[in-house]
Amino acid sequence: MPSTDTPSRRTKETALFVPELVYFEPAALEYPKGQRILDWVKERGLPYRTTASHNRITNLPGDTVLEQYKTAKRTLVVGLRKTLKFDTSKPSAEYALPLATGCMGHCHYCYLQTTLGAKPYIRVYVNTENIFAAAKTYIDERAPELTRFEAACTSDPVGLEHLTGSLAETIEFMADQPLGRLRFVTKYHHIDSLLPLRHNGHTRIRFSVNADYVIRNFEPGTSRFHERIEAAGRIGKAGYPLGFIVAPIIWYEGWPEGYAELFDKLAKELPAEATKDLTFELIQHRFTKTAKTVIEKRYPKSKLEMDEAKRKKKWGRWGQHKYVYPDEQAEALREWITERIFEHFPQARIEYFT
Repeated sequence: MPSTDTPSRRTKETALFVPELVYFEPAALEYPKGQRILDWVKERGLPYRTTASHNRITNLPGDTVLEQYKTAKRTLVVGLRKTLKFDTSKPSAEYALPLATGCMGHCHYCYLQTTLGAKPYIRVYVNTENIFAAAKTYIDERAPELTRFEAACTSDPVGLEHLTGSLAETIEFMADQPLGRLRFVTKYHHIDSLLPLRHNGHTRIRFSVNADYVIRNFEPGTSRFHERIEAAGRIGKAGYPLGFIVAPIIWYEGWPEGYAELFDKLAKELPAEATKDLTFELIQHRFTKTAKTVIEKRYPKSKLEMDEAKRKKKWGRWGQHKYVYPDEQAEALREWITERIFEHFPQARIEYFT
C-alpha cells in the first residue's frame, strides 16, 4: 500500500494543540504554573471559565453527544492533583506518574475512550511539587531497587508541554534521583524544549509508531510518522535513552508488508546515535465490549475491526473481558515483527509483547 507521506504533505507541520475553551480551578491560580497558563490563554483571547472541580465539567457546547465529545477533546481544564496514590503501570513501569489526564488526539482504538468515560476533556495539574514528593516516597520505599514511573498512562504529555512545562520539570527532578527513572511515550514531535535539559540518562523517551495503514486510518490529530521519527533522532542525539512502542499491532490485509515497511523506514531515517540503547514494546490490538460500544458511537465511520467472533477472550485487569487475537495470529504477528526488528536493529531490546 503506497505511503501517504508525500513531499507536499510534509510542508505542513502538525500544529501545537490550542484549546477552544479553558476551565480553571480557583486554587490552580495560586500556583505559578496556573498563572502562566492563564496568561497564555489571555494572550490568545481564548474563552475561559472557573470550575469548582476539574472532575466535574458539565454542559459543554454541542447539540448531540458526539458534538459534545468533540468539544471536550478541545477543552482544557487546569486544576490540582489531589489523589497522590499512584496507580501501577505494568509492564511498562512500576507506577503511573499523573501529570495530566486526557489527550487531544483522536486515536480510534485508545483505551482512554473507556477509562475516561464521560470525561474526555484534557486535565493538567499545576501542583507538580506535590506529585514529585509522592514519587520520592515511592522511590524511597523500594530502595535499593530502581523505581520506574510512566508519565503517559492517561495522556500524551508531549502534546501539552508547551502549555505546562511539566515534563521538563519532571525530567530534571528525576535526573537527581539515583534510584528513580522516568518513561513516557508520545505521538507528537514537539520536543524542542526537552533537548537541552539535564537528564543524566534517567528518562527514556519512546515514540509510538505503526504501519502506515494504522496511522492513516486510526490516528487523526497526531503528528505524522516522519515528524515522529525526525523527533526521535533528535532525542537520541540529545543523549536520552530512546524507545519505540508499536501499538496497537493490527492484523489487516497486507500487514506483513506494512510492518516490514515500518522498520525499513525506521532504519533509514534514524541516525546512528539513536540506536545505541534502543528498546521496543509490542502491543497487539485489544478491545472490550464497552470500548467497542463507545468507539462505534464516537467514530461511526471507523474501519477498526472489532468482531468478537474473530478474537480470543481474555480476562482483563479492570474486571472486564478483553478480546485479543487468537494465539496463532498473535504468534504470527510477534514472530514477523520481532524478525524485522532484529534484522534492522540487532542490538535492540524487545521489552515485551502483549
